[in-house]
Amino acid sequence: MRKVGDSPMRSIVKGVSWRVVATLTTISLVFFLTGNLYIAFSVGFIEIFAKLLFYYLHERVWNRIEWGKVSNE
Repeated sequence: MRKVGDSPMRSIVKGVSWRVVATLTTISLVFFLTGNLYIAFSVGFIEIFAKLLFYYLHERVWNRIEWGKVSNE
């Protein structure tokens, strides 16, 4: 059976496109709640870096958890 998966470049493009969608969602929500475009874009800008950091930390914690890992042997 042929194994199908994403190429590294496809994964990068998917990650970047998701980050754009997620940040635009945050900007839209903050603008809707505050009516202030400056605050909305400020929060969106901060959110990009904060979520990258938290995602990295989240991944590092999960790498230490053995639950659910399977062996390829």
